[in-house]
Amino acid sequence: MKRWSLLFFMGVFLFAITYSALAVVPQSTVDEMAKNFIAKKPVPVVSPNLTLQEAMMVQEAFVSRIESVYGPPVGYKAGLTSPPAQKKFGVTHPLLGVLLEKMLIRKTNLLMDARFGVLPLTEGDLVVRVGSDAINTAGSNHEIMAGLDAVFPFIELPDLFYQKGTKLNGPALAAINVAARYGLLGNPIRLEPTDEWEKRLGTFTLEILDKNGKKLASGKGSNLLGHPLNVVRWIRDTLKMKGKKLKKGDLLSLGTITKLMPAKPGMTIRARYSGLDPNGPVEISVSFK
Repeated sequence: MKRWSLLFFMGVFLFAITYSALAVVPQSTVDEMAKNFIAKKPVPVVSPNLTLQEAMMVQEAFVSRIESVYGPPVGYKAGLTSPPAQKKFGVTHPLLGVLLEKMLIRKTNLLMDARFGVLPLTEGDLVVRVGSDAINTAGSNHEIMAGLDAVFPFIELPDLFYQKGTKLNGPALAAINVAARYGLLGNPIRLEPTDEWEKRLGTFTLEILDKNGKKLASGKGSNLLGHPLNVVRWIRDTLKMKGKKLKKGDLLSLGTITKLMPAKPGMTIRARYSGLDPNGPVEISVSFK
């Protein structure tokens, strides 16, 4: 009886939160957000007074509406995984978004329309893949790594699709699924739960180069909350608080390693990862037409 009572009150509580969010942001507004996102048209700010909790409920409704075009969820993304980025958006922790199947383009070289979104951007990122459900109870970093089976080079292609001039904060970014639009996912690199791999993840270097080899930006694995495994742990624990779990095959985008840059016609972005793959540097690239 007590168990069913608890489930009942949890259900009522979650319904109340969802109703609160959609009272602040009507369903028609979320419908318009989804419609404009699919059509690559800007939307006005959802609401200047959204709390982060309300914004996450709006995100859930928004994502459910774009699944018909972008496919089912295949993982999660963490945004604002550095103190400067968090300060810029007025939060003290990362934000969680959802990755949908057709957002991920599995190639090492890509030619893409520079107008792939309203405010098309590029950034150097990193993806890991969950290899075991045991990650949900992992304690040490080695146990976290044992719950992963691969790491991927990743150029995220986000889209801040609000109207130009909109003042952005944490809730506004969370509401639009942390700006997830597309991303170039390179080939998997096998990951093992060893001291060597733990060091490698924290110290690898990512350089963003242009088509002629000129360095445009650079960063290290430690840019991701001090170490990429800290982001994995944060995603896992944040999902736990929502009553959810990671599952085998989930892809986790761990955040910005290098600065955001706008996508422009004629531009080529080459992401070179040094010290990540034991076999040597790996590179993926996107050219914009």
